[in-house]
Amino acid sequence: MSDTWFEITQVIKENRHELVLSGPDVSEKILQNGLDPALFKLDGINYLNINHTCLEDVPDQIGDLQNLTNLVLHSNAIRKLPKTIDKFNKLKVLDCSRNKLDESPDGLENLPQLMSLNLGSNLLSHVPSQVSNTKLCTIDLSHNRFEIFPDVCYSELIHLAEIKVNDNLIKEIPANISLLPSLKLLDIGNNQISVVPGEIADCIKLKDLNLKGNKLSDKRLYKLVDQCRTKQVLDYIRQHCPKIGSSSVNSNTKSKKGKKNRKSFESDNVNAEIEQSAHKLYILKVSDSIPVVKISEDVKKVRPHILACIVKNLKFTEDSFKKFIQLQTRLHEGICDKRNAATLATHDFDLFTVGDLTYTAKPPNDIEIKPLIRNKIFTGAELFQQLQTEADNLRKEKKRNVYSGIHKYLYLLEGKPLYPCLLDAKDQVISFPPITNSDITKMSTNTKTMFVEVTSALNQQTCKKVLDEFLKELIIQGLGCEAPDERNKFHELLVEQVKIVDLEGNMKSVYPSRTDLVYDDDNIIVVRE
Repeated sequence: MSDTWFEITQVIKENRHELVLSGPDVSEKILQNGLDPALFKLDGINYLNINHTCLEDVPDQIGDLQNLTNLVLHSNAIRKLPKTIDKFNKLKVLDCSRNKLDESPDGLENLPQLMSLNLGSNLLSHVPSQVSNTKLCTIDLSHNRFEIFPDVCYSELIHLAEIKVNDNLIKEIPANISLLPSLKLLDIGNNQISVVPGEIADCIKLKDLNLKGNKLSDKRLYKLVDQCRTKQVLDYIRQHCPKIGSSSVNSNTKSKKGKKNRKSFESDNVNAEIEQSAHKLYILKVSDSIPVVKISEDVKKVRPHILACIVKNLKFTEDSFKKFIQLQTRLHEGICDKRNAATLATHDFDLFTVGDLTYTAKPPNDIEIKPLIRNKIFTGAELFQQLQTEADNLRKEKKRNVYSGIHKYLYLLEGKPLYPCLLDAKDQVISFPPITNSDITKMSTNTKTMFVEVTSALNQQTCKKVLDEFLKELIIQGLGCEAPDERNKFHELLVEQVKIVDLEGNMKSVYPSRTDLVYDDDNIIVVRE
């Protein structure tokens, strides 16, 4: 430890999870012996920042720091990143801007948690395809030597909102840029663009477009770019710039392995449909990272049918969340036939314990749940009795033979030897149909990702009808959808499939399948991956 850098010994001594190395003193140490090897034994740190030093080479041992979520290496003299960078399975932020990088490692194409990639102000002319980095939100490749637009135009990149490639040598904007469903900022200023494809106007969330400093052949557009805001520029592009179409999609639509364009939301006829003004429901195929719902034999005797899905990228306001709750109440009274036919339950997916779910049935005394808006844990039997007492008291108080709220559904469980329930990976009850959900997965205005489940004692078709109607109402009313701008009054909703399997893992159903979400309403387009 006597030769270990002071900054590193302090991290060890104080059990810190971050380390910042910067300035002339650090540069002097690097000149003498390179980075201290003790750095690569700090496997507990999640934030490493080395900036404004003379560092040229990053040792392969950096791959041992597998708990890193933030790796900041800006403003150094780094010429090459190590191949071991692909070991960073938890990395969310990578900033290697303002260095001397002239090539990037293949490992950059497989960082599953990466949200922000900054390689600006280097000497790069290529980066690997980012199609697998599906959580990527921002990418900055400005002030480099790119001649071809980076390989990022995939519908799989549902979070990619910002692309900065200004001050390069790019000659063309690919037509398939319209595949990016969340693109809000595109800075491609100071390149060698002469023609702007009409497809840019199909990026319906695009609010910030910089085309300045390009030699645009359309002189009127050239003037608009310098003098007008993005909305006016996009309006002009929509009206006057022809769409290039698939014939002009350059080679960067192929992955590194030379495969043709991966499956996307497009089908043969979707391009024509998407150009129409309509709400758009995007369906993502089920992925291995999404939990499955395992269904047990016990629940088949009580309430055997369940379907589920995940709704992503939600943005609620106080007003829209209130309407969202009202929608569920209305569906329970209507299409769910007062919960006799089905029960709809929604959860904040980000509050789930990681792992698969189990839909099962247990004796009333074996179920433990912390119900919505309750401060204690009840067994199923205790909760039933508590609700029954409350219902009787309310009935006497109001002097009428009617129940209100969830009390009016108690008869659906009365006398049953087993109660249905949905368990998380820790065997916690998160749903107790047809009565209530657990408070631990409670929805709120802060919910970004929603898990939806519908259960029924009747049949799977009933579950499908309810989910179809629920998603239809969400998108038509714009509940949880980003507010449309002046150019587009229609909403978008992103839904991911969830599988139902038996305890051996054999698939029983998946929702939404290709036979689901078939609407007669021309104002809704379903775009399937």
